[in-house]
Amino acid sequence: MKVLVSACLLGLDCRYCGTGKYIHELKSLSQEHQFIPVCPEQLGGLPTPRNPVELREGRAVEQEGADRTEQFTKGASETLKLAEYFECKTAILKANSPSCGYGQIYDGTFKGILKEGKGLTSALLHKNGVKIFTEEGLEDFKVYAGRIG
Repeated sequence: MKVLVSACLLGLDCRYCGTGKYIHELKSLSQEHQFIPVCPEQLGGLPTPRNPVELREGRAVEQEGADRTEQFTKGASETLKLAEYFECKTAILKANSPSCGYGQIYDGTFKGILKEGKGLTSALLHKNGVKIFTEEGLEDFKVYAGRIG
């Protein structure tokens, strides 16, 4: 199965803080599935490192107020193009991220508070039929992959 995967989860240093968030368990899953690494924020033209962003009233904003919605929207669109090109119907994305979060995202106050929601990329992918998982739901991914595999 072809799977879009947040590049930071594979250890690439593309997170806002300039680091990766390597998830060792993905190594064994990569033996069974073809991973397509993506970083929507870089695809949208943002540098690494970059100022943290959270979603506030549907907008991607930095704590100081700079609006990065255009870059986040472009990154979401470019990620969808990759999903379509590689025929990925499934994604494993970074939890809580304003791009990739699915189920929960930070609430826009920059106080570490989570709320129900989706990042801009995960929402667009989901709307277009891509099944979304996060690194916090790898057991659910394994069950799902076993059913369709």
